[in-house]
Order: sequence, then C-alpha cells, then structure tokens
Amino acid sequence: MPETIGYKVLTADQLSALEQDGSFAGSPVDLEDGYIHLSTADQLEETLRKHYAGQDGLQLVAIDLDALGDAVKWEPSRGGALFPHIYGPITLDVVVAYSALEYEPDGSIRLPITG
Repeated sequence: MPETIGYKVLTADQLSALEQDGSFAGSPVDLEDGYIHLSTADQLEETLRKHYAGQDGLQLVAIDLDALGDAVKWEPSRGGALFPHIYGPITLDVVVAYSALEYEPDGSIRLPITG
C-alpha cells in the first residue's frame, strides 16, 4: 500500500495508558473486532465524524506501518475503501508522533509531526 503512516484516535486515558504501559491493545471496539482500527490521513475526517462526534480531549497517534510488518493488513471497510488494521498491540517503538486532536484555521485536521 502507498501509505506508510496510519493514524489512531485515542482518548486521553488511552494515550496515558500507552505512555505508561508502552503498548495499547485496543479500544473496546478494537478488542471486540480482533484488530486495531486505523485510518489514513485522507480517511481521518470521516472516521472522526462517524465514530467520535461530540467527544472532547481526543488524541491523534501517528504509527509507522512499515515497522509493524505483517501485523498490518489492508482490509475493505466503509464503501470498500482499504483501511490499515493492526493485528497486535500498538507499541511505543512504532509511534512516530502524537498530539491532541486539533484543527487548522481552514477546518482540516492538524496531523501530529515529529521534531
């Protein structure tokens, strides 16, 4: 797949657990489905609208998909679009950046950056 970074939306408590434990096994929905749902940058807006509307304090985590190797599967979801799914935990060594979910003045999502 052309995308090398996937994004996971977490609550502040979930991000805190990732920071403290060094890994994140998934949200309740992830655990129920058997994999961790991620989105590409282009898929984030719809993911937020569909699954996180009205929630405050959200965090956005950028994940190096290449570092996860075979644990990443690109599978069809909304409208047949391929989404990155992780079969296993997110560990801090594959997190390239994270930040509070914020928006640019034009309303687009501000992606977390390193450095």
